[in-house]
Order: sequence, then C-alpha cells, then structure tokens
Amino acid sequence: MTSPEPGKAAALVIGAGGGLGAALVEALAAPGPHAMDSVLALGRATQPAIDYEDEASLANAAAWVAAQCAAQGAQLRLLIVASGFLHGSQGQPERSLSHLDADYLSHVFRINAIGPALVMKHFLPLLPRQGRCVAGFVSAKVGSIGDNALGGWYGYRASKAALNQFVKTASIELKRRNPEALCVALHPGTVDTALSQPFAKTGLKVRPAREAATDLLGVLAALTPTHSGALVDYQGQTLPW
Repeated sequence: MTSPEPGKAAALVIGAGGGLGAALVEALAAPGPHAMDSVLALGRATQPAIDYEDEASLANAAAWVAAQCAAQGAQLRLLIVASGFLHGSQGQPERSLSHLDADYLSHVFRINAIGPALVMKHFLPLLPRQGRCVAGFVSAKVGSIGDNALGGWYGYRASKAALNQFVKTASIELKRRNPEALCVALHPGTVDTALSQPFAKTGLKVRPAREAATDLLGVLAALTPTHSGALVDYQGQTLPW
C-alpha cells in the first residue's frame, strides 16, 4: 500500500505591509526553492486586518486562515511574523534613562511583544500536529541581553527580549503538541526599510529587503527541531539570549 500524497503546504506572513514582510510574501509566492503551494498575507491594511490593540481581530484573522487552508486543502506549514515598531509618532528609541517615556514603552511592548504573543495564542494552534512546521518571529540582535555592550534603546531592546522569551516558552509547549514543530526568533540584520532608515550609519551593512527575506527563508529551511526556541540570525548562527 502506498502512502497518501502529502497535502498542500501553506505559508502565512503577518506584517505583510512592511518592507521585509512584503519581500517575504514575494519570495514565497515566486517560483524557486522557497515557493509554497499557498501564500497568505495579513497586516493592518488587509482584509481581514490585524490590529494588535484588538485581540478580536486576531481571532477573526485566525478563523479566516483556517477557512482558507481548508478550502485549498492545505496545511499551514510556515508562519512568519514580521511586524515591529522602533520609532514613530508614539516616540523614538531612547538614548539614555532620562528619555524613558511610559507611552512609548507601552506602545513598543504592544507591537513587539504583546501582539506577537497573541499571534502565538491564536495562530500556533493552526499548525498541524504531525510533520515539520515552522513559526518564525522577527526579533533583533539588540534584544539579546548577553550581546548588549552599547546600552540605549531601552524600550526596543526590552520588548525584543520579551519577544524572545515568548518564543522560547511557546516552543516548549509547541513541541509537546508536535515534536517536529519549530518556533524560533529571527534576527534579519539591518534591513533597508522605514523602520531602520533613520538609524542607518555610514559603514553599517544595510541590506535590501529582498536579500534579507531570501536569507531568512534559507535559514528557516535548514533548521532542525533542535533549533526550536533559539534566536537565530540571517546567517544561521544562534545568538546569545
């Protein structure tokens, strides 16, 4: 008796309206080594839309993804969360303790940590219980406590460190559900997007979003279950917490 044909593999990118998110969607939808049978994209401007200030929007979007996968006969095998906040009308990254601001801290934690944690709550249960599947959350090297030698950027660093802890904790629960499932935090490097543009320095390696997306997809494809719960950079190196 032959084994049944495997179902179609679907990918979902959350934060698809950003530079990196859009590049990830493009790479997953194009013919090539990272092509998926189905590519779904969600963000603040999609239908349905995702709003980290409104958990109901996440529940609604998760139900939509489940329905899409069922209609296409696909299983959600890849989830990438590429949302993030560093600067904007809510504030700027702090250079010293004197710049700490409660409203900025609240917002940066909402977008960088609390929102992705709620994504875990509503979307990780959509991953299959058998076979390889991957959830990747775009973090940042500056969220590494062990690597922090420069200081500054209190809120951004702390919110990404919190995200890393959510990823690590979720990876343990996810493994109980499916031993072949991976949940990882990703450092994409400095990408040429609106998020990093004001802080790009002369001599700093800033990479095009398409290059960063291709690198991250290559890293995700090469990971094994032993990497689950780690913070991994775009070169496949595990970074310290």
